Amino acid sequence: MSTTALTILVAGGAGFVGSHLCETLLQKGHRVICLDSFQTGREGNVLPLCNFPTFRLVRHDVARPLVLSEKLDRVYNLASPASPPHYQADPVGTMMTNVVGTLNLLELAERNGARLLQASTSEVYGDPEVHPQPEDYVGHVNCTGPRACYDEGKRAAETLCFDFVRAKRADVRVARIFNTYGPRMRADDGRIVSNMIVQALRGDPMTVYGDGRQTRSFCYVSDLVAGLIALMEVAEAPATAVNIGNPEEFEIRELAERVRDLVPTSSRLVFSALPQDDPKRRRPDISRARDWLGWEPKVSLAEGLPQTVAWFAAEVTPAVPAPLRVARSVGAV
Repeated sequence: MSTTALTILVAGGAGFVGSHLCETLLQKGHRVICLDSFQTGREGNVLPLCNFPTFRLVRHDVARPLVLSEKLDRVYNLASPASPPHYQADPVGTMMTNVVGTLNLLELAERNGARLLQASTSEVYGDPEVHPQPEDYVGHVNCTGPRACYDEGKRAAETLCFDFVRAKRADVRVARIFNTYGPRMRADDGRIVSNMIVQALRGDPMTVYGDGRQTRSFCYVSDLVAGLIALMEVAEAPATAVNIGNPEEFEIRELAERVRDLVPTSSRLVFSALPQDDPKRRRPDISRARDWLGWEPKVSLAEGLPQTVAWFAAEVTPAVPAPLRVARSVGAV
């Protein structure tokens, strides 16, 4: 791990994961430029970070060309909607963010001689036929379905990243992120953890898609951030993508019962049709992260879920934060 103060760009830095990453990097003594279009990121996530003199916030869409005056050492690309309701709301925009936006950031890293970490996703495995999913599994993805704008966008972004590596144009690392949860998730996020907690807090029926026997592996956000930083800072870039996630596997029904145990609620479970192409099982093989990065998750669902519930209990009726003064990008920022 570098002990030198670095200048680091975090694209998508006002989002759920991005804001936690920015906060951790600032606490480590780095200078952080947070870039966000605020399509799904929120100003409230980064408002406390404005107290750091080494923090700068810029409003910019990564699908547009970007020139920065500062010399960069690191670039984290987390710029993309990540939940189905958000990425399906503008599927063309999602695809362009992931393909054109990634190309723009790769070229920015190349110009600066900076190291880049691409936040990819377990969605590149689609509805997997191999379980658990190792990085050499090529996936089972519907390339024309309603999830394809995200799944294929991330797959194409990985292709660009490794093309840059093969051409020796940039030092790039690719993380395949599995389901992440924790404070700062949006109440309207549309993912299973946020959906169930918010529904339980409001006393609404808790929606379970399918029969609830499908599985997910939930990684607490602090563990994910530690994994991303470990991948960015490992001396030799791995030759492949690296899974970052928690290999503990839970049925969705079990998640619902755990939420109901934590939230005093009259909510009942209601069952709805499983969305098209929704994966039936999801669990990462993290052997490479353990061996190459010395990383594995530390926070269990039993520890992380109560913290997430407590945060949402305040978030469901939040105070309105003061507006931020954000630099608006016109190309060079």
